[in-house]
Amino acid sequence: QVQLVESGGGLVQAGGSLRLSCAASGSRFGINAMGWYRQAPGKQRELVANILGGGSTNYADSVKGRFTLSRDYAKNMVYLQMSSLRPEDTAVYYCNAAIRTARGDANYWGQGTQVTVSS
Repeated sequence: QVQLVESGGGLVQAGGSLRLSCAASGSRFGINAMGWYRQAPGKQRELVANILGGGSTNYADSVKGRFTLSRDYAKNMVYLQMSSLRPEDTAVYYCNAAIRTARGDANYWGQGTQVTVSS
């Protein structure tokens, strides 16, 4: 049973920092991409950042220079360091992983963690 467990959300003032963590477990064949998406009220879920299996990293334009994604391949964990937070970063943040299976990659989501940035 594949599980993604997130931690680290909370309330922070604008300009502050938070660090999100996500631990993946239950993968038999390994994990390809891992990363974070977010969904603000009334908006669609959007990519924040992800790291592909080969190590290349993608960031949304809105977070470039402020957020840093890192991955511990040995522990199957991914971390999102968020700095210079803005009120518009307020959203539920979801960990995402493309888990390798015998039939190809399968997409999994964490339960979500709330990040609230006050002005």
